[in-house]
Amino acid sequence: MQTEIFISFMGYMLVMLAIGFYFYFKTSDLSDYVLGGRGLNPSVTALSAGASDMSGWLLLGLPGMMYSDGIVGSWIALGLVVGAYLNWHYVAKPLRVYTHHLDDSITIPDYLSNRFEDDGNTLRVVTAIVILLFYTLYTSSGLVGGAKLFEATFNIAYSDALLIGSFVIVSYTFLGGYNAVSWTDFIQGILMMLALIVTPAVVIFDLGGLSSAIDAIKAIEPTHLNILSGASIVSVISLLAWGLGYFGQPHILVRFMSIRDENEMHHAKYIGMGWMGISIIGSLSVGFFGFAYVAANGVDLADSEKIFITLSQLVFNPWIAGFLLAAILAAIMSTVDSQLLVSSSVLTRDIYHSIIHKDASDKELVWVGRATVIAIALIAWYISADENSSVLKLVSYAWAGFGAAFGPLIILSLYNRNITKFGAVSGMVVGALTVIIYKQLEGGIFDIFEILPGFILSWVAIVVFSKYGKQNSASMHKMFDEVQDRLEK
Repeated sequence: MQTEIFISFMGYMLVMLAIGFYFYFKTSDLSDYVLGGRGLNPSVTALSAGASDMSGWLLLGLPGMMYSDGIVGSWIALGLVVGAYLNWHYVAKPLRVYTHHLDDSITIPDYLSNRFEDDGNTLRVVTAIVILLFYTLYTSSGLVGGAKLFEATFNIAYSDALLIGSFVIVSYTFLGGYNAVSWTDFIQGILMMLALIVTPAVVIFDLGGLSSAIDAIKAIEPTHLNILSGASIVSVISLLAWGLGYFGQPHILVRFMSIRDENEMHHAKYIGMGWMGISIIGSLSVGFFGFAYVAANGVDLADSEKIFITLSQLVFNPWIAGFLLAAILAAIMSTVDSQLLVSSSVLTRDIYHSIIHKDASDKELVWVGRATVIAIALIAWYISADENSSVLKLVSYAWAGFGAAFGPLIILSLYNRNITKFGAVSGMVVGALTVIIYKQLEGGIFDIFEILPGFILSWVAIVVFSKYGKQNSASMHKMFDEVQDRLEK
């Protein structure tokens, strides 16, 4: 069985590397490397945004949560779906328009610096620090997921599995940049969705149908069918609060910035939300009905986050299992590559080009970008070395950090003309520090997902501190009003 799965894996990885090589020869400048020259069509924009968002969490963390906790875990899915929709509806198109209008801003720090007239690069530096801090954790979660996949599938040591997965992801990101990342994410998004349709369907059929599967769960653990089992108001709010994170994730926001035409954004929104709805339901079903299947067949599952891997190997023949397990690799790759590229773009565009070497050539900047991809990957690899790391815990920390630091600022920058540079810097710092401090105070009265207090305090800090210090210029106010008029037409 391992031979067939290995061949499927190798075939898939070769395709990803081929895409990287293809776009290597089509990358001519930094805009191509970090934003694809703003040339993505709606389908690629939507699926690459979804795939880079969900990552291995969709096939490892979320099914594992449903397996352990039952249907109460679906609160997190509800929060995510609502948050994603609001992000597409209220942030996507305005961000695309503003970033293009403001001196063709190609990174989030670039946009914030131009939006708040930051001549001293304070915003660039603070934004870069926050992005690099939380992306090392986020990227690590993907590498942990990849290592768990190889470890469980091929019975190899965790350290060796981590090395293999890291090498493949870094290779095509290094070569092809944003276009390679987006097109591989598009393919990976399709693969993930198909896997999440097929797997729970076959498991339910094997259990004798939907009603039989539910009866089996009821007989084994009745609380798994109770959406409020073990839940408190605080825990439900915490799970729903995951949706706030969407407004501040740089690897998702850059997808909005890269679509070829702002007027195609509504098509991308429907495609993206359709993909997300199907994939989320499939992911929840894998963990929920996988619980019944494992119990019915006497399978010993020590790590709940490996339920999808286990089902793939038990229910399907080796060739199909290889296809399904490649979907996990796809999910992991689609997020890690995006995070590596955003981190690389920040170091290249907003630190190296804007501060260190302003006269750098396009060729030099592309190679600096590639070098920083490797550097960031090495740091993430070091953090991932602990084989007891949890995918969900690493993701939650980074998700909260970005959501609190950038979410309120992105929203207010698009809809409030009076937000200033001082308010922007204050909001980022307050949001990031609140998450970090709250993370250390978990338990007791602090048993709430840290994104919620971080998001609220960041919003308040932005509004309050924007009343002090230098205000935006008359020309910036004029530009803001012109863009708003354009968006309302």
